[in-house]
Amino acid sequence: MGAEPQATITDIAAAMQPGWNLGNALDSTGSDETSWGNPRITEEFLNQIRAQGFNSIRIPVTWSQHQGGAPDHTIDPAYLDRVQEVVDWALDDGFYVMINVHHDSWQWVNAMPTDHDAVLDRYSDTWTQIAERFKNESPRLTFESVNEPQFAGSSGEAQELELLAELNRVFHEIVRGSGGVNATRPLVLPTLHTGSDPALLDALAAEIAALDDPNLIATVHNYGPWHFSVNIAGYTRFNAESRQSLIDQLDLVSSAFTARGVPVIIGEYGLLGFDNNIGTIEQGEKLKYFEYFGYAARQRGFTTMLWDNGQHFDRTANRWRDRALFAQISSSWTQRSGTATSDLVFVPASGGISARRLSLNPNGTSFQALLHDGAKLKAGTDYIRVGNKLTLSAALLKRLAGDRKPGPAAKLVVRYSSGVPWTLRIINQATSVLRAASGTTASFKIPTSFNGDQLATMEATYADGSNAGPASWTSYKQFDVTFSPDYAARTITLTPDFFAEVNDGRVDLTFHFWSGDTVTYTLTKTGTTVTGIP
Repeated sequence: MGAEPQATITDIAAAMQPGWNLGNALDSTGSDETSWGNPRITEEFLNQIRAQGFNSIRIPVTWSQHQGGAPDHTIDPAYLDRVQEVVDWALDDGFYVMINVHHDSWQWVNAMPTDHDAVLDRYSDTWTQIAERFKNESPRLTFESVNEPQFAGSSGEAQELELLAELNRVFHEIVRGSGGVNATRPLVLPTLHTGSDPALLDALAAEIAALDDPNLIATVHNYGPWHFSVNIAGYTRFNAESRQSLIDQLDLVSSAFTARGVPVIIGEYGLLGFDNNIGTIEQGEKLKYFEYFGYAARQRGFTTMLWDNGQHFDRTANRWRDRALFAQISSSWTQRSGTATSDLVFVPASGGISARRLSLNPNGTSFQALLHDGAKLKAGTDYIRVGNKLTLSAALLKRLAGDRKPGPAAKLVVRYSSGVPWTLRIINQATSVLRAASGTTASFKIPTSFNGDQLATMEATYADGSNAGPASWTSYKQFDVTFSPDYAARTITLTPDFFAEVNDGRVDLTFHFWSGDTVTYTLTKTGTTVTGIP
């Protein structure tokens, strides 16, 4: 019998799917891996992550605070030992592992345009030491040259692309020249900013072709269409426009690399709004996004690595903070799930109740049943389905509304033929009430009775109709950056960042809620003093 064929780099990248990021740990810029609030990494914790179904783990590492100065830039041996300990635990778990030069990218690598030789010397010394330490590790360990490469003080993008190409060439030369397993170890090269603009993709594609090495992988990061990802300019929904924007981004990457035989790892993905709060994007819209992202990446053969700095998997309790979100993410690795136009169904807290209609999005599956508390509801009585239009009867909603006290009333589950069921939240709702407030630009909260409703976005304009506040190109302000609801405290906070770009005088606010209600509110700002009335 002949020898089994060796795995190609495409096979290796595929075997790494799906992946997870051990963010805000060894990449922390403080004194140790706990300095950004996460607990010390343990072998048992990595076992927990492996049990979630991940086949690869990206371990971002920041070296600068554990490194001496010129001429040798010696990395603290104890720190190298610690990184190796975590890497070995992950390899022993069966993970493919990726390590890199992480926040060093903006701490000192970015000075390369104005301090070229010193930066290149330090970068070379850093990778020489890493390569030497890990040169005999399992080939399931991969190296990434630098995280999110960026430069300060350059003459423009052309120079930055040249500098990144130089870093990647030096990285490649050092690792390959160090011998051992490093001679053929999979290496991961990023685009400038790990972005997906055509010029950035083309530049990296040319670099990879010039290196003529069969064990190279391209990497980009993807945090979704920007407006939707941060909830600004009224992009509260993962609508057709946002979906097409995502498709266009992924198609550019596929054309630049996959079509040329170069595998792609999306080394980080998520939504940018998660940096502030995972509730920045409404739950149903968030679920629809991750369902589609996973499908679209899988269709193009990309390996995806979820960015998690502790906001998703609770590293103390060893559980997902949002189990529904992870269910949707993990399901998308292998199949599609049906969704709907929304996961919110609002019922008036007083007055008559009428039927509610919404559209189903089967996504290639088929509708099976509508359930309440595990029991199937009756077609024709509780609901009517015509094609993908689902109408919930007035009688059903009245029954579910109960005493009609504002707030969550019930949950219905749309079960499809495969994938994750879609949950509809039935909510008793009355128009939100905002009350008068006084405060300062440093601390201003609007007392609010939300009455079961949820805030979608906020508009801010001056008396003449022009836009007020940051991002003055739109009246719709950024969620959790300029304003933030606190449903438990029953307040809406307007942030110092909002007031920093608001002129003195009158400002008209319009709060848009998910029920469809809008509520207006008027601010008066005089210096640092702010008052507000409904």
